[in-house]
Amino acid sequence: MSTHYAWWLAIAFVVLGPVVGALLAGIDRRLTARMQSRQGPPILQPVYDVLKLFEKDTLVVTRLQTLYLWFFLFFMVISGFILFLGSDLLLSLFALTVSGIFLCLAAYSTNSPYSNIGSSRELMLMMAYEPMLILVPLGFYLTTDSFRVADIVAGSPWQVLQLLGILVGFLFVLTIKLRKSPFDLSSSHHGHQELVKGLTTDFSGSDLALVEIAHWYENVILLGWLYLFFAPWGPWLALPIAFALFFVEVLVDNTHARLTWSSTLKATWWVTLLVGVTNLMLLPLVV
Repeated sequence: MSTHYAWWLAIAFVVLGPVVGALLAGIDRRLTARMQSRQGPPILQPVYDVLKLFEKDTLVVTRLQTLYLWFFLFFMVISGFILFLGSDLLLSLFALTVSGIFLCLAAYSTNSPYSNIGSSRELMLMMAYEPMLILVPLGFYLTTDSFRVADIVAGSPWQVLQLLGILVGFLFVLTIKLRKSPFDLSSSHHGHQELVKGLTTDFSGSDLALVEIAHWYENVILLGWLYLFFAPWGPWLALPIAFALFFVEVLVDNTHARLTWSSTLKATWWVTLLVGVTNLMLLPLVV
């Protein structure tokens, strides 16, 4: 990947990331509706919702919440910028983690019971999925001798088979990152959440719009991570596979009941150990 091309790709992410993320969210909602025998909203409905949020009044409990939400969005953009620039994948992961922490801080700052419980659950979920996420760049490093995204994209076509266990583990925690059932414990896109909206209960107006835009960026970042496993096969083959696996999460969301926090933690750590760590230990034998 040339430096010139990488910079254009990173800038395209900053400018067009919310557009692609909104389309992914719209298709997600439409597929969910069809699975539930409903017509569903227009694919651009997430965009209409955010535009409407900017027109509404913003009820601020504390000015800190808005500051934290801007940092949440900022580090989300930084994470994606690093990823699409072809730079360090591990650094991109750290920025993504810091972004999530700022969202929790914003929820905590409202002093609302629903937001506080949602934030506590979100931190617990981070404890569950972060070990598996760390194994992804480590696996790529062992197969390509580099953390750089550009080197991973130019890696061996066999790397997806060499990292099959890590791919399975990543798909498992992707359900948590996308806040899908059975792991939508801290917040939910659906009406079955006993915490109202959990993390985002006390956000409104432009503050809530910032959260939605950041989630659009996050959708694109996670899709980019998924793409890396198949990237050496070329974009014409890798992109359709990545999109297909991404939308499998919609099927999982609509066919599974929510787990408890303790079951989620145990299941995620077991999956990390059995498929992620085991794959990492066997890599020297297959590379």
